[in-house]
Amino acid sequence: QVQLVESGGGLVQPGGSLRLSCAASGFTLDYSAIGWFRQAPGKEREGVSCLSSSGLSTYYADSVKGRFTISRDNAKNTVYLQMNSLKPEDTALYYCAADHDPRTYFYCSGREGTPGPNYWGQGARVTVSS
Repeated sequence: QVQLVESGGGLVQPGGSLRLSCAASGFTLDYSAIGWFRQAPGKEREGVSCLSSSGLSTYYADSVKGRFTISRDNAKNTVYLQMNSLKPEDTALYYCAADHDPRTYFYCSGREGTPGPNYWGQGARVTVSS
């Protein structure tokens, strides 16, 4: 059974940092396309950061570029999203998703017509507020 479990969410003040983790079981993240998505109240889900299967390509939404960093630890079968300089508009439920299908990277980065990943986590809530 495949499981992706996010952790590391919470309440943080503007300008603060959080690191989200996504631990996989029953599924190998190595050579997987991985995405971090978020959904804020009343808004559509959006791809925030994506990592290609090879690990050579990364995508960041313009709203997080320069502040968020995606990384993968194959030994721990875990992917991370380091979030710095957080803003109130970063408040959302954050999901990790993964698939061995490399097209997941393009889905994450917003290319229309590409299939979404098969495996999703349950979400980690991030609240940025003073």
